[in-house]
Amino acid sequence: MSTENRLQLPWWQKYTLSLTESAEYFGIGYKKLAKFVDEHKDEKFILWNGTRAQIKRVMFEQYVNEHMDAI
Repeated sequence: MSTENRLQLPWWQKYTLSLTESAEYFGIGYKKLAKFVDEHKDEKFILWNGTRAQIKRVMFEQYVNEHMDAI
C-alpha cells in the first residue's frame, strides 16, 4: 500500500503515538519526553517496536492525570 493511499487517522483516534506525535499531542518537549521514556522503560504505557518507543495514548493520559503535577 502506498503512502498516499494509506488511511491517516487523527492522533486522538490512534492507539499508539510516536514520540514526535506524543510531544505535540501532550504539549511536552520532544527531548524531555524522550528522557522520560528512557527513565521509565518498563511502564505499561510504552510499547516497544524494536528499539523505538510508542506511547499508548490513553494509558499515558491516565498516568499523567494520576501521577504527575509537573514533568
